[in-house]
Amino acid sequence: MPLRVELVSPERILFSGEAEMVIARTAGGDIAFLTGHAPFLGALGIGAVRIQKVGGGEEQAAVHGGFVEVKDDRVIILSDVAELASQIDVARARRAADEAERRVRAGDDAEAEAALRRAHVRVTVATGS
Repeated sequence: MPLRVELVSPERILFSGEAEMVIARTAGGDIAFLTGHAPFLGALGIGAVRIQKVGGGEEQAAVHGGFVEVKDDRVIILSDVAELASQIDVARARRAADEAERRVRAGDDAEAEAALRRAHVRVTVATGS
């Protein structure tokens, strides 16, 4: 029996379907969810969510916070901000990374470091590297 997965942001449902495995970055680190996983509720960090679809293929998304709930072979990811890899503007993400790096080097606050992590996740998810 596959997992039933929903990836939702405030604006829309980004993914709804069946998967063999979901990998997400929580506050405690990366975690993989498979069929039969124990109930779980966790806070999401800035990172990639990988959804390995039934029959092959993978959907990736850049996620910038939120929550993941797993119960009864259902994975619900509620994210403050999320983008599927296919929807990320790589040039814009690279410009954001450059700007955030400049702010970090200038000794800007923790928000600049978080902006840099978000930009790097977006580039990584979009380019696969």
